[in-house]
Amino acid sequence: MYKKIYIAILALSIVSGCKKSPLNVAPTDKYSTNAYPQSIADLNSVLAAGYSNLRDQNYLGFNFLPKALSNSMHTVNSMYGGDAGWNEMANTNLSITNSFSTGAWKTLFTGVKNCNTTIAAVAFFNAHYAKATDKADADAILGQAYFLRGYYYMQLETLFGESYISAGGAGGDKLGVPIYDVSPTDLAGTQKARSSVKEVWDLIENDLKKSADLLKGKVWTGNDIGRVTEWSAKGQLGKAYVYTQDWTNAKTTLLDVIQHSGKSLMPFSKYSDAFGGNTANEFNEESLFELNIDNDSKGGYGIYSDAANATAINGLIWAPWALGGDGKVENAFALGYGNEFMHDQNVLRFGYPLGTAYNLVNNPKYTGKDPSYANPEKIMDPAYKTQAALVRTAKTADPRLYVNGIQPWLDSLKFDGVHWAPAAKPNGLANNTDVYGWSVRKYAPTLYNEGNGNGNAPTNSIADAWNFYLLRLADVYLLYAEAAKGSGDVGTALEYLNKVKRRAYNLPIDAASPIDYKSLTDKTSAINDPVLGNNPLYYERWAELFNEGSWWFDVCRWRIGKSEATYYKTAMNLSGNFQWDDSKSYVWPIPLDEINSNGKIVQSAGYK
Repeated sequence: MYKKIYIAILALSIVSGCKKSPLNVAPTDKYSTNAYPQSIADLNSVLAAGYSNLRDQNYLGFNFLPKALSNSMHTVNSMYGGDAGWNEMANTNLSITNSFSTGAWKTLFTGVKNCNTTIAAVAFFNAHYAKATDKADADAILGQAYFLRGYYYMQLETLFGESYISAGGAGGDKLGVPIYDVSPTDLAGTQKARSSVKEVWDLIENDLKKSADLLKGKVWTGNDIGRVTEWSAKGQLGKAYVYTQDWTNAKTTLLDVIQHSGKSLMPFSKYSDAFGGNTANEFNEESLFELNIDNDSKGGYGIYSDAANATAINGLIWAPWALGGDGKVENAFALGYGNEFMHDQNVLRFGYPLGTAYNLVNNPKYTGKDPSYANPEKIMDPAYKTQAALVRTAKTADPRLYVNGIQPWLDSLKFDGVHWAPAAKPNGLANNTDVYGWSVRKYAPTLYNEGNGNGNAPTNSIADAWNFYLLRLADVYLLYAEAAKGSGDVGTALEYLNKVKRRAYNLPIDAASPIDYKSLTDKTSAINDPVLGNNPLYYERWAELFNEGSWWFDVCRWRIGKSEATYYKTAMNLSGNFQWDDSKSYVWPIPLDEINSNGKIVQSAGYK
């Protein structure tokens, strides 16, 4: 039996056979709204589009994480500068025609539309066809639709809203995004002014409350394991309360998740291998909501193949580099496009104490005959390699560095799904001794080549094979710590920061340890870092959720963008230093397409 199911295929009744057809991910035919839906299976088919939209190419399928957020957060540096929109993201200086912000706007509002359609479909079904025995199933479908609508609106508001709400309600009167709580039925219905920030957050919180109530006690099993739950909704609601600095409700809601969801932090042995191709770690004890991915692209181009609504190709951009088959560093190849690698400043942030520069020396075993990745022409200076290995085993750098990054010459990659080769610097950096050149590990292909024939890749592997966590318990712990800090409960804040840190060091989570923070201004692992060096809350959110997309929203709500730009300085795909602008850089612009098509909408301050 095929073990994975697309999260959008939400019931066995709409699955045809063991192998799921992408055609079942969302309805492909028009249907009459005066006679459909007539059954729970019909309702599930309507709901499917709300889930499958998460994998749209302009959202989590491809463009949003590796191209937009990774550049904006400076998780990565990039050797590729051929995309103007990508470069704008790196510089956080967007034009109103930026392709990635425009794509996210359209896709997120499509998600809202799909959820509104589901909500209306449930009402229609209940009024015309429902039997008494259908109520629980219909309520569960409605609960999922409300969660997804709240989720999409939270993404929209945090990206495009002019302000976050701070304690006491400040910022609530700024411009948010337009609210569509029902699907427009005519052109006039599409003409919506921007609601206030407070109105949008009220909608988000109300949707998530409704979702939690409708899904209360519901447990999914088998092929339904990836569906939204009560605890997904409460976790996301707690995040919404933290983002609006409603500390009282945040603490109550997040503590409910911590104490009653049945979730726990996964042990480090699992955590260290939970962000790649090991599908055994999916839907684990820490996961509250994740995007289900199926890499069944059948030789196509991931999301552009016949599995378009089931897969993702984010890893294609983050793909690491392996030593070439001829053993020469200048012929290293990527397990995909390999456009991006970790920004050097991130290696320092995780506390790596050795200098960037190391030498390659002649391999004494290399004779020029039968060169290969197993017998390379050059090797890392053995003295440096010994020191680097000791940093790892002694944990003098944050162990999460190795969860998130791949160290050249110390780590290996299963480059063709069978054989292992030493990790290499990206080939544009191969002979540069002044950079670390670490590839991205988290959510990158390390066990096979995603390059569709490039560098020994199997031709049917160009798709991600792992799920993406959209909410996990470690995030909830850190949000709870922030809420505790905001309400003046320093002891609780420290304990939940330390729980997350202890897991990272493979220590008992609930017992005091030598690596614990003693204060909220204690020294962190970050080296010479004025932003995170003495701020455990900021550091732990950065380190724990690195490359998962959260840091951009933290930067914006804490308004530390200028200091972040100063810390990272520049990127390879830019000329000169980052040009952060407090008057606009925290907010993505309303796309020009929307301005032209919606006469009631206005642009955010700072954009023309």
